[in-house]
Amino acid sequence: MKFISQLFIILLFSFLGEILNRAIPAPVPGSVYGLALLFICLCIGLIKPQQIEGAAGFLISAMPIFFVAPTVSLMAEIGAIRDNMFAVIAISVISTFITAAVTGKTADIIINLKLKKKGGVS
Repeated sequence: MKFISQLFIILLFSFLGEILNRAIPAPVPGSVYGLALLFICLCIGLIKPQQIEGAAGFLISAMPIFFVAPTVSLMAEIGAIRDNMFAVIAISVISTFITAAVTGKTADIIINLKLKKKGGVS
Protein backbone atom coordinates (compact mmCIF):
# COMPACT_ATOMS: atom_id res chain seq x y z
CA MET A 1 0.00 0.00 0.00
CA LYS A 2 2.94 2.30 0.69
CA PHE A 3 4.18 1.93 -2.90
CA ILE A 4 0.73 2.79 -4.27
CA SER A 5 0.50 5.95 -2.18
CA GLN A 6 4.00 6.97 -3.30
CA LEU A 7 3.07 6.38 -6.92
CA PHE A 8 -0.14 8.36 -6.43
CA ILE A 9 1.84 11.39 -5.23
CA ILE A 10 4.11 11.25 -8.28
CA LEU A 11 1.14 10.83 -10.64
CA LEU A 12 -0.66 13.71 -8.95
CA PHE A 13 2.23 16.04 -9.72
CA SER A 14 2.33 14.73 -13.27
CA PHE A 15 -1.37 15.50 -13.60
CA LEU A 16 -0.89 18.99 -12.17
CA GLY A 17 1.89 19.52 -14.71
CA GLU A 18 -0.46 18.56 -17.53
CA ILE A 19 -3.04 21.04 -16.23
CA LEU A 20 -0.37 23.77 -16.21
CA ASN A 21 0.66 22.77 -19.72
CA ARG A 22 -2.88 23.42 -20.93
CA ALA A 23 -3.22 26.65 -18.94
CA ILE A 24 0.12 28.27 -19.78
CA PRO A 25 0.71 28.98 -23.47
CA ALA A 26 4.41 28.06 -23.45
CA PRO A 27 6.19 25.28 -25.34
CA VAL A 28 6.98 23.37 -22.14
CA PRO A 29 5.81 19.76 -21.73
CA GLY A 30 3.48 18.99 -18.84
CA SER A 31 5.95 16.49 -17.45
CA VAL A 32 8.50 19.27 -17.01
CA TYR A 33 5.98 21.38 -15.13
CA GLY A 34 5.11 18.38 -12.97
CA LEU A 35 8.75 17.66 -12.16
CA ALA A 36 9.36 21.32 -11.36
CA LEU A 37 6.37 21.37 -9.01
CA LEU A 38 7.53 18.19 -7.31
CA PHE A 39 11.06 19.59 -6.99
CA ILE A 40 9.75 22.81 -5.43
CA CYS A 41 7.60 20.86 -2.97
CA LEU A 42 10.60 18.71 -2.03
CA CYS A 43 12.78 21.80 -1.55
CA ILE A 44 10.32 23.61 0.69
CA GLY A 45 9.53 20.47 2.68
CA LEU A 46 5.90 20.08 1.62
CA ILE A 47 6.78 16.58 0.37
CA LYS A 48 9.39 14.52 2.20
CA PRO A 49 11.73 12.37 0.08
CA GLN A 50 10.64 9.31 2.06
CA GLN A 51 7.09 9.85 0.80
CA ILE A 52 8.09 9.08 -2.80
CA GLU A 53 11.49 7.38 -2.76
CA GLY A 54 10.29 3.79 -3.30
CA ALA A 55 8.11 4.52 -6.32
CA ALA A 56 10.56 7.10 -7.68
CA GLY A 57 13.43 4.62 -7.46
CA PHE A 58 11.41 2.00 -9.28
CA LEU A 59 10.38 4.42 -12.04
CA ILE A 60 13.93 5.66 -12.49
CA SER A 61 15.35 2.14 -12.69
CA ALA A 62 12.71 1.08 -15.22
CA MET A 63 12.93 4.17 -17.41
CA PRO A 64 15.84 3.12 -19.65
CA ILE A 65 14.33 -0.28 -20.24
CA PHE A 66 10.83 0.85 -21.06
CA PHE A 67 11.32 4.16 -22.86
CA VAL A 68 14.73 5.04 -24.20
CA ALA A 69 15.85 2.00 -26.21
CA PRO A 70 12.50 1.15 -27.85
CA THR A 71 11.86 4.78 -28.76
CA VAL A 72 15.26 5.23 -30.38
CA SER A 73 14.89 1.97 -32.29
CA LEU A 74 11.46 2.88 -33.55
CA MET A 75 12.61 6.32 -34.65
CA ALA A 76 15.56 4.84 -36.52
CA GLU A 77 13.42 2.26 -38.33
CA ILE A 78 10.21 4.19 -38.99
CA GLY A 79 10.50 3.73 -42.77
CA ALA A 80 10.83 -0.04 -42.53
CA ILE A 81 8.00 -0.21 -40.02
CA ARG A 82 5.69 1.83 -42.23
CA ASP A 83 6.45 -0.39 -45.24
CA ASN A 84 5.89 -3.61 -43.27
CA MET A 85 3.15 -2.60 -40.83
CA PHE A 86 1.14 -5.84 -41.17
CA ALA A 87 4.20 -8.00 -40.51
CA VAL A 88 5.24 -5.90 -37.50
CA ILE A 89 1.76 -6.15 -35.98
CA ALA A 90 1.52 -9.90 -36.67
CA ILE A 91 4.94 -10.57 -35.14
CA SER A 92 4.08 -8.43 -32.11
CA VAL A 93 0.81 -10.28 -31.48
CA ILE A 94 2.31 -13.74 -32.01
CA SER A 95 5.35 -13.04 -29.84
CA THR A 96 3.11 -11.66 -27.09
CA PHE A 97 1.12 -14.91 -26.99
CA ILE A 98 4.27 -17.04 -27.10
CA THR A 99 5.81 -15.02 -24.25
CA ALA A 100 2.63 -15.37 -22.17
CA ALA A 101 2.49 -19.13 -22.79
CA VAL A 102 6.17 -19.72 -21.97
CA THR A 103 5.95 -17.54 -18.85
CA GLY A 104 2.82 -19.35 -17.68
CA LYS A 105 4.33 -22.79 -18.29
CA THR A 106 7.56 -21.79 -16.53
CA ALA A 107 5.61 -20.52 -13.51
CA ASP A 108 3.59 -23.75 -13.50
CA ILE A 109 6.75 -25.87 -13.52
CA ILE A 110 8.32 -23.84 -10.70
CA ILE A 111 5.16 -24.08 -8.57
CA ASN A 112 4.97 -27.85 -9.11
CA LEU A 113 8.66 -28.28 -8.22
CA LYS A 114 8.18 -26.30 -5.01
CA LEU A 115 5.10 -28.36 -4.09
CA LYS A 116 6.98 -31.62 -4.69
CA LYS A 117 9.92 -30.37 -2.63
CA LYS A 118 7.60 -29.55 0.30
CA GLY A 119 5.88 -32.92 -0.01
CA GLY A 120 2.59 -31.53 -1.31
CA VAL A 121 0.50 -32.92 -4.12
CA SER A 122 0.75 -31.61 -7.63
